[in-house]
Amino acid sequence: MAKARILLVDDHELFREGVAQVINNQPDMEVVGQADDGLEALTMAHDLRPDLIIMDINMPLSNGLEAAELIHVSVPESIIIMLTAYEEEEKLFNAIKAGAQGYLLKPSSSASLVSGIRGALEGESSVPRNLARQFLAEFSKLSKRSENYSNEEDSAPTLTHRERDILDFLATGASNQEIADTLAIGLQTVKTHVSSILIKLQAKSRRQAAELGIKKGLIRHKS
Repeated sequence: MAKARILLVDDHELFREGVAQVINNQPDMEVVGQADDGLEALTMAHDLRPDLIIMDINMPLSNGLEAAELIHVSVPESIIIMLTAYEEEEKLFNAIKAGAQGYLLKPSSSASLVSGIRGALEGESSVPRNLARQFLAEFSKLSKRSENYSNEEDSAPTLTHRERDILDFLATGASNQEIADTLAIGLQTVKTHVSSILIKLQAKSRRQAAELGIKKGLIRHKS
């Protein structure tokens, strides 16, 4: 089986080399390139077309969020995971808006890093559990500010394959536990995906998310 090809982007060479060593020690993944700023990351993403990009948020010249947004548009097949030392919900939201599928903390263990990478490669969204409450609180604020927003004028957001699967279940009225049991994934993982779906669709509830999903052509099974 071919190894997952990963591009590392961080302006601290020592940290980058440490992460590269952890990844290259895995049987199913390898680092194919390293960059130390956002502009170099964009160029290498175009040249290498990696399966996944792990990118620091704070970097010189072009930061990770700016680079992620450009890469998400020009190299959409590459999955992006943002890496940062800060546990701030604003950075989490900005990462999602920029097109990132995951958000990992630098203080995480090697096992957590590898698990997050594998999850992202399988379509999972990686969000630190201790940020979940802040994540939902910030979403609540956004919902209130978006009450007069016209969804008809908004283009369909980009959902991951797993988020599309879960959105299908939301349209049937399935509970989080039922979704977790059917897809054989963790309950917390389902909750994280549902939160991400609500954010991306700017929906206030699961029911509204399902309605918007149908309206925007994102629901594959309406029954």
